[in-house]
Amino acid sequence: MSLVQLDIRGISYSQTQTGAYALVLSEVNGERTLPIVIGAFEAQSIAIALESEITPPRPLTHDLFKTFAESYNIRVKEVIIHKLVDGVFFSSMVCVQNNEEKVFDARTSDAIALAIRFNTPIYTYQNILDKAGIILKQEDFVDAQEEEENENLMEEEDDEITDLLNSSKSEDINKAFQNISTQELEKKLNNAIEKEDYETAAKIRDELNKR
Repeated sequence: MSLVQLDIRGISYSQTQTGAYALVLSEVNGERTLPIVIGAFEAQSIAIALESEITPPRPLTHDLFKTFAESYNIRVKEVIIHKLVDGVFFSSMVCVQNNEEKVFDARTSDAIALAIRFNTPIYTYQNILDKAGIILKQEDFVDAQEEEENENLMEEEDDEITDLLNSSKSEDINKAFQNISTQELEKKLNNAIEKEDYETAAKIRDELNKR
């Protein structure tokens, strides 16, 4: 079976699974894309690796793995998405140490997060792309500048909501949740957790439980 090289096209919030994201890979010499559902932590790790200007204050798990591997002269040669079963993608990492290759089973999200850090290619088999690949139109992707503006607006809204949530008045708390959909609250819950603002996260969680 022939291998097809893939590039990372983008990451978007999953509209089908709460707290999940869609990692979109595209074939290098073609129009098909391969959407893969991943968790919030893996999405954050991949996004940080793609943005060279962003450096977390403490190393993420994938950064730690890279540092550990390099200290023992181990590098990731390539990542292969080799199987698709019931909508779940299975991947392998081909690693090299002293000219000796070893293959390790890995979750696809972890393998791709490491592939970015080691600057190694990502492949899948032609039959997997034939089975799960789709063609996305350009309008299916949010313009990068528009997405950034939306994120900045969301951060401003989150700050305003946090101020209201910190109020001891129940009417102010009810005001904070007014006109906010359940899906938007779930996004804000994830944002609060990522910022380690657990007090706000707890109040949003309580509101979601009520609904």
